[in-house]
Amino acid sequence: MKRLLVGGAAALAAAACAGRAARGCGGLDFEKLIERMPENAPPRWLFRNIGAIRENTERILELLETGRGPAEEAHVRPAA
Repeated sequence: MKRLLVGGAAALAAAACAGRAARGCGGLDFEKLIERMPENAPPRWLFRNIGAIRENTERILELLETGRGPAEEAHVRPAA
């Protein structure tokens, strides 16, 4: 019986700590976090280049929609 009571108290304490930690993470500002990273950090590079990635993706989608691609411009032999 005492083990059950101690186990329940430990579970309740763990749940309370997890709830408090979850509330504390709600105010996390990713932009400030990224700005504090070193210049050569991959997440920082990705965060800064999201605009360029979107532009490239839009350009690729436009090429696919028009049916014109780099492979059609070059003379490619069909596979036998």
